[in-house]
Amino acid sequence: MLTELRIHNFAIIDQLDLRFGPGLIILTGETGAGKSIILDAVVMLIGGKADTTFVRTDSDAAFVEGVFHLRGPEKEAVHAILQREELMDENPDYVVLMREIRKEGRSVARVNGRSVNVSLLKELGAFLVDIHGQAEHLSLLDPRAHLGLLDRYAEVARPLSDYRQTYHALLNLRRELNDLRKAQADAERRVDILTYQAEEVESARLKPGEDEELRKERDRLANAESLSRNAQEALAVLEEGSPETPAATDLVGQATQALNALAKIDSAQNELANQAELLLDSMSDLIHSLRDYLEEIEFNPKRLDEVEERLDLIHSLTRKYGGSIPAVIAYGAEARRQLDTITTAGERIEELEAQEAKLLEKLAKQGNVLSEKRKSAATELGSGIEAELDDLRMQAAKFGVDFQTRNDPNGAPIENGTRIAFDQNGFDRIEFMIAPNPGEGLKPLAKIASGGETSRLMLGLKNVLARADEVPSLIFDEIDQGIGGRVGMVLGEKLWNLSRIHQVFCVTHLPQLAAFGDEHYQVQKLIEGNRTLTRVERLDGEPRLLELSQMLGEVGEGTLRSAHELMQVARQMIKER
Repeated sequence: MLTELRIHNFAIIDQLDLRFGPGLIILTGETGAGKSIILDAVVMLIGGKADTTFVRTDSDAAFVEGVFHLRGPEKEAVHAILQREELMDENPDYVVLMREIRKEGRSVARVNGRSVNVSLLKELGAFLVDIHGQAEHLSLLDPRAHLGLLDRYAEVARPLSDYRQTYHALLNLRRELNDLRKAQADAERRVDILTYQAEEVESARLKPGEDEELRKERDRLANAESLSRNAQEALAVLEEGSPETPAATDLVGQATQALNALAKIDSAQNELANQAELLLDSMSDLIHSLRDYLEEIEFNPKRLDEVEERLDLIHSLTRKYGGSIPAVIAYGAEARRQLDTITTAGERIEELEAQEAKLLEKLAKQGNVLSEKRKSAATELGSGIEAELDDLRMQAAKFGVDFQTRNDPNGAPIENGTRIAFDQNGFDRIEFMIAPNPGEGLKPLAKIASGGETSRLMLGLKNVLARADEVPSLIFDEIDQGIGGRVGMVLGEKLWNLSRIHQVFCVTHLPQLAAFGDEHYQVQKLIEGNRTLTRVERLDGEPRLLELSQMLGEVGEGTLRSAHELMQVARQMIKER
């Protein structure tokens, strides 16, 4: 609900800082005092047109700010928007909207102190305020809201949840079906391609790391002659020697003998002798290893060709299917998987089509249950609204709910083989219809006349739909147009009753209506220093009686007595509810 409203330099308002509580809030004052200007400010606050004519003369900008206390169903909806836009405040129970229009025409919008587009103000405002008398801000005039209102009135949350569960299961199944059908339609071309790719990879029988091992083998095969020559040369030096130079092993053997003889004389040099023995053993092992290596060296041009061909194949596959052997293997596996999917698509399609038929039958039954509950509730709703309108001197008004369905060859099956379109809300397309006057046919609610009649019609609707309607703050302007005191009491009682569930603002000239207010504000127009100003004062006790008396006529003993009686009657009517 709206708890604080600040208006600066807006039309004839220089500065207003108002605080509101719950219940029925009455605004009274002479024509031209600024009551409608306050409503214009609220309209601009929730995304309405920002006209430069609103900027007070000799001011640079007009400013409006509203603080809304969030509770009940609107809290979740507003939080979803704030979280989406990253605009959540430290206090999640409140949201602050601000609008500024500058003299040169530029408009600024803020939510919780951060700049936003005006469209976001409008989106948030739709969950916070209904202004009756401002059709563009009236949720009940939006046919898209009617089904949700009817569903809440009909209390179909459980059957609607069951229906939506089936609906989403059907959507998921149909998505899989569509994918399979597309795959099947493209199967002939894809089968050839995928078969070739899968077989090409599989026939290669690649192994991870194989390419590195092959490159090492290629290097050995390609350099076999050089490897053999170097190994033989090393072996000759170690084991054979030359006429001019003894073999290295002979020289080390002589040195070992000499050191052994030395160690027999000087035992302290045993370690040197041991080291020489180890060196000789190592040379022996080296010679043995060189001989084995020489035997392994392969002079095999054929094998070299085979290795080169294998490496060329690996290179070709990695170029086409990935940068490495593991990537190629994975590509081939995926091609095989897709191939299997295509080849088994026909069977799977038949299976899913059978499941689809069962789900459609289930959906049709659940949708019919929803429709029946809605139609029953619509009849009850119509009777309730017509009773409300009768109380408000619209005795001949008729209300109805127009139900429409649309044929769809892919829709849910109903009687006589007909299939009808559906969405997550069921089969029904509904719109509230009204005939305000006798002899007129029912017309869409959005096309009814504006003014006091519209406001009374909205009040009747709001009273019947009080618990189904989730907008927390309602503003009624011109609702008392064309009605007298007796109906004014009825009107006041209904507004008060509505204000037990919603915060209700009402601009009125009827004292009979004003007497029901939980809060009463007087709007005055003053002249100070050749400037017109608007002042708003909350009235209680004697000042309120004086205002009601003035609304009845010239203030005197008689009007004061009548004002007092009005307050007593209003209290009694409220007490009896």
